[in-house]
Amino acid sequence: MTFMVGFTATGGGILGATLRIPVRPRVFVSYHHSGDQGYYREFSRIFHDQYEVIEDRSLDRAKNSDDSDYVRWAIANQDIKGTSCTIVLCGAETYQRKYVDWEIKATLDDRHGLIGVRLPTAQSNTQGHIIVPDRLASNIHSGFALWVNWIDLTVQNLKEWIAIARDKPANHIVNPATIKQRNG
Repeated sequence: MTFMVGFTATGGGILGATLRIPVRPRVFVSYHHSGDQGYYREFSRIFHDQYEVIEDRSLDRAKNSDDSDYVRWAIANQDIKGTSCTIVLCGAETYQRKYVDWEIKATLDDRHGLIGVRLPTAQSNTQGHIIVPDRLASNIHSGFALWVNWIDLTVQNLKEWIAIARDKPANHIVNPATIKQRNG
């Protein structure tokens, strides 16, 4: 994607020249901040040049509010809006985090792409299945969300996965109204 900007140069320069400024896709990264910060930093380092500012938005600090309704509104309107895809880094305790559930819900409400990334720290249940947030699991099973491994993340793979995730049919979304009220 390219954004075209017309400008007029003065002092004998080029009149009406066009400057091509590449526009990087915006992605939102959801993760357990105290548990998986290292993976977030590595993800951001690797993909910073390809995707618009993937920034740490630890909601406990950034929203500075005890009002759950306001925090959910802020997630939907300040964080998720304007992105094309949410990437959920799934580590040992990600499934227990209410903000991760709220971020996934806002992503699904806006019908954006959704990708779950299995981190090496992810835990398995007694049946050997990786434990992920319920809302993400429902959408993996419905075929809406993609489920990929951290070790397989490359610039080319992520680009393809985001394109696939964005093209998934919205009728596969599973987004129950009930939201996680507390962590753990």
